[in-house]
Amino acid sequence: MKALRAAMIATIAVLGLAGARPTLAADYPNRPVHWLIGFAAGGPVDVVARIMAQWLSERLGQQFVVENRAGSGGSIAAATAINSTPDGYTLLFVAPNNAIATSLYKHLNYDFIRDTVPVASIMQLTNMLVVSNAMPVKNVQEFIDYCKANPGKVSYASSGLGTSVHMSGELFKAMTGCNMLHVPYRGSAIAFPDIISNKVQLIFDNMPSGLEQSRAGTVRALGVTSPQRWPGLPDVPAIAETVPGFESVGFYGISAPKGTPPEVVEILNKAVAEALKDPKLVERLAMLGGIPKPMTPAEFGKLIEVETEKWRKVVEFAGVSVD
Repeated sequence: MKALRAAMIATIAVLGLAGARPTLAADYPNRPVHWLIGFAAGGPVDVVARIMAQWLSERLGQQFVVENRAGSGGSIAAATAINSTPDGYTLLFVAPNNAIATSLYKHLNYDFIRDTVPVASIMQLTNMLVVSNAMPVKNVQEFIDYCKANPGKVSYASSGLGTSVHMSGELFKAMTGCNMLHVPYRGSAIAFPDIISNKVQLIFDNMPSGLEQSRAGTVRALGVTSPQRWPGLPDVPAIAETVPGFESVGFYGISAPKGTPPEVVEILNKAVAEALKDPKLVERLAMLGGIPKPMTPAEFGKLIEVETEKWRKVVEFAGVSVD
């Protein structure tokens, strides 16, 4: 009898908890959500995050507050998010840097795939090779020829160690034999004044800011890092047209600390998927060079795994690492 009673109490407790879990997420979010960005304000990641944060704030009824935690190629923001309470109120903006860091950094204090849960994919984009207008080159081949004729005199900026901007440059060096000096910044927006003034000669920037600057005429676009020409930019060649096999295509999305309730992940995933059906938001992303890529959390998690392995090969091929 005692055993039966104990079993009944346990069953009631389990049912009670099972019934309580949806209630816990039913009013999510009921306070501001902090969205950590690993780069400085004004850069491509920041711009896209703020567009999405505004949409989510309006639709979910709570502020999605973008917080810039620049440094270490986005690893500071990642570590901060991973060590936060897994309740859905601290999120991380995910980009190729998170996949790259796994193999590039020797002493990370976290394992990104193990310590996070994928939430939603936002978009796919390419990087752009843009050079200072002072550079006497008009296309990728002329740029390669110039680099080889001026070894050690060309420097390229990045938005930080371990970013796709950095690794695109390293891959280009490895595949072309160009001798270029890497100059990391705490975000690409900070780098552009030096590129415009020719203190640094180029950057393989994410399309949003690279496209904006080239359209404004402050820099010259030579090519995109996607394997083919990017939709909407048919006049800008793919670098692969000159350097066969060259490819660096990025992704943007959202992750959360491991242990974040699945119900919260589902709410956020559905909200992002809805946002990516909004014609006005899609148009804004297109203006930045992005292609919407909604995915389930499982699909996005698989993409992160695939990208992590892809960039591991690139890091090994380029022969770079960060202590």
